[in-house]
Amino acid sequence: MTENMAARHEVIVVGGGAAGLSAALVLGRARRRTLVVDAGEPRNTPSPHMHGYLTRDGMSPADFLAAGRREIARYGVELVRDRVVDASRAEDGFTVVLAGGNTVRARQLVVATGLRDELPPLPGLAERFGRDVLHCPYCHGWEARDLPTGVLATSALSVHQALIVTQWSKDVRLFLHLVPEAELTDEDLRRLAAAGVEVVPGEVAGLVVADDRLTSVRLADGTVHDREVLYTAPRPVPQNELFVRLGAELRETPFGAYPVIDERGLTTVPGLWAAGNASGFAEQVVNAASRGYRAGSAINGELLFADLDAALG
Repeated sequence: MTENMAARHEVIVVGGGAAGLSAALVLGRARRRTLVVDAGEPRNTPSPHMHGYLTRDGMSPADFLAAGRREIARYGVELVRDRVVDASRAEDGFTVVLAGGNTVRARQLVVATGLRDELPPLPGLAERFGRDVLHCPYCHGWEARDLPTGVLATSALSVHQALIVTQWSKDVRLFLHLVPEAELTDEDLRRLAAAGVEVVPGEVAGLVVADDRLTSVRLADGTVHDREVLYTAPRPVPQNELFVRLGAELRETPFGAYPVIDERGLTTVPGLWAAGNASGFAEQVVNAASRGYRAGSAINGELLFADLDAALG
């Protein structure tokens, strides 16, 4: 790709996950000259399957994205494997600089860069993530149903996670780890007791794995608890660098800073859109695809009426 080729694009989509591909699909079908820039680092890579997406339940994330890439190609959408390292806004749109050295331009820019999960620094945790170390019972709870289950606390909010998990297993232990027991309220303790959740104080030292399966959780005092599944709550780190560079207003949340957007995904910068987990913490794959669809259709309308207004003088 060369710089003069970039003049052909009306929309650049940064990120080739569910949100970015969905936006690109809508735009391609609307006959908009669209480019997707994808670094190839989807958040759900550790998971062998995705769940809760109607008609796609149990499909592997890799197969899902491959199917999406084939679909956008049918409508002339271009996709490049590269990383965006800079972006700026001009009167007529956006200039985007890629790590590979190319500069691309478009009238509208969709940022669907998502977020990354920062796991607690516990030995063995990252290696098991997406297998028997989990974060979302709605994603994996059915597959882990009725197993001896642990929840590794990262804050007092982990009480909520432990309570939710009891919908899938009645053998749940909440490992407080580095969370002081005093941070749990009386209401927390009453609810945990009512749900049958055992609260285990003390620091967790590591996981015990045999035959490539989690078998137990080991505390720093040497105590071992037989567990076959361990939930935890990674710290979400929004990949919001492009929003910052382009001057979009951000809102601070307990889960990081996300752009202020309207119901369509438009940020406070004209022509700059957010979709998927780039727009908020809790977007599952099906929600991310929906956000991308909404942004794509809104962008087509924006471009259409801008051109009509320009033609009217």
